[in-house]
Amino acid sequence: MEIKGEAKLLRIFISNTDKFRHTSLSETIVFTAKRYGLAGATVLKGVMGYGSSSKIHSARFWEITEKLPLVIEIVDEAEKIEKFTEKILPWFEKLPYGCMITVEKANIVLQKQGSKKKLFG
Repeated sequence: MEIKGEAKLLRIFISNTDKFRHTSLSETIVFTAKRYGLAGATVLKGVMGYGSSSKIHSARFWEITEKLPLVIEIVDEAEKIEKFTEKILPWFEKLPYGCMITVEKANIVLQKQGSKKKLFG
């Protein structure tokens, strides 16, 4: 489905260590977005950041475990974004650490579906 014009951008700020039922929260969100038929989702990994705890986390080569900020962005029609947000909001109530979810207007200028090339045969 092609979306043009007015849409909504859902942006979720979490940590790469956040879990949902023993699974990465970011993966759970992306797979759920796909099941809900949303246009697409992107997970962006930050190299440095802080949240409501004010503790700065950064990628350093000497750290064995990295706790880094993640931003998940999902763009689709307003109604789909609203339904999806209602579905996932309870998941964040149980997180032991801070997070943030924002929704803003987006204007889609171009959405082009790429061709699916066969690698073999």
